[in-house]
Amino acid sequence: MSRAGASATAAWRGRFGPSPVWRDTALALALGAAQTLAFTHTIAWPLPLLCMAWLAHAAARATPRRAALLGGLFGTAWLGVGVWWLFVSLHRYGGLPAPLAALAVLLLAAVLSLYLATALAAYARWHRGRWAWDAALFAMLWLLAELARTLLFTGFPWLATGYSQLDGPLAALAPWLGVAGMGAASAMLAALLAAAVARRAWRPLVAALLPLGALALVGPGQHTVAAGSFTASLLQTNVAQDEKFAFERLPAALQAVAEQLLAARADLVVTPETAVPLLPDQLEEVMPGYWEGLRAHFNAGGRAALVGVPLGDAASGYTNSVLGLGGTAPYRYDKAHLVPFGEFIPTGFRWFTEMMNIPLGDFNRGAAAQASFTLGAQRLAPNICYEDLFGEELALRFAQGDAQAPTVFVNISNIAWFGATSAIQQHLNISRLRALEFQRPMLRATNTGATAVIDHHGRVSAQLAPFTPGVLTAPVQGRSGLTPYAAWVSRTGLWPWVALALAVVAAAMRSARGRVASR
Repeated sequence: MSRAGASATAAWRGRFGPSPVWRDTALALALGAAQTLAFTHTIAWPLPLLCMAWLAHAAARATPRRAALLGGLFGTAWLGVGVWWLFVSLHRYGGLPAPLAALAVLLLAAVLSLYLATALAAYARWHRGRWAWDAALFAMLWLLAELARTLLFTGFPWLATGYSQLDGPLAALAPWLGVAGMGAASAMLAALLAAAVARRAWRPLVAALLPLGALALVGPGQHTVAAGSFTASLLQTNVAQDEKFAFERLPAALQAVAEQLLAARADLVVTPETAVPLLPDQLEEVMPGYWEGLRAHFNAGGRAALVGVPLGDAASGYTNSVLGLGGTAPYRYDKAHLVPFGEFIPTGFRWFTEMMNIPLGDFNRGAAAQASFTLGAQRLAPNICYEDLFGEELALRFAQGDAQAPTVFVNISNIAWFGATSAIQQHLNISRLRALEFQRPMLRATNTGATAVIDHHGRVSAQLAPFTPGVLTAPVQGRSGLTPYAAWVSRTGLWPWVALALAVVAAAMRSARGRVASR
């Protein structure tokens, strides 16, 4: 380390000194929990930057072991408070005893936070005391932690840092770098803020504020063009989850869905996920001729529908699917990214799923890149529930170029599993960021909310109130053209981010070995 770097580190540690363990522990838990506010109310986008800045500062003056503890506590509070609504699905609808459901959510948050704990330990070990280098290192380690949470064990990137910046200046990076790049930029800004406060220096502060100001002025740019328009009717059925599969209520619920589909006059009608909750052979027993009547209507009327329904049988397995009526029918989309425990059973965890009362809990996976549903000049790309959390997977539909790329995304979901919680708004914000990354509108038809039309700027242009039955009808403008993000991630996935982050970390490791050898 240079004399300047050594003296800066000494000044850092001398001025702020190690604080009591109990105080840092309490702050890690409090700030990790507090920053979750911005993932629901994105107007609070500065809050995560400040919370992360404290964490960067604390890790820089801690031992690797203590930094890992702080990162683990921060991450556990962040994820535990952010996805507490999983308790509702496990306990209220899955039948898991309340203590076991709460423990399951806590363990999930703690295990996923091991990535952040590892990143903070590495930062404590390899940072140099040079503010620019340390900010880059912190950003890349943070990025690696979030990539691990995205890519490993089927991935669970809910509450990835970039979503908190949806309505802040960093949103301008979405069509260029995607949510992962927004998260890395957030971490770098946080580390620069930490350095500015710790050193009482203006250069790190300027390095943080200038890019924010520039991004706020420039914005995301316009990378796509209008590609025709149509009208869409999105159904919000508002069926309580504990009533969805109740046999005595099925005929009335199925009849209501059919009546809404037949009454809609929009070019496209979309139902929520599993709006028809019966397999084809079961449906035929309950309401004979149901599908035949719907197909005849849409084939004759010049309109189209996308209907959420489970398909399959015991011999071939089951899929969580979307059926297309009219348009390029017959059309079928099978969900490709399944939810662990809800839609497939991880190896060794059948005992856990057998403790819950969740029907149809083991589905087959659909293909990674499936064809779009064609409606006139529009190519509609369905995705089901939390599939829109994985932008790199939606991007596979852009790999063949703009001529085959979707002009509109269509998400069908059933968030009733999580009750009247922040999950509704969090998922809406996830869809908004997908729309901004690809500059494509996103149509959302959900059971209990948020049913909405999102334009290609990521703005909600129309929305139904949650937990009310209704039909949202609105104009939709398709888009053509590729954003920079769509162009590169469709071909490479997230691996360029992995390579960049590992290169920076490798450089830090070499530098650390060089410092040890020179002593």
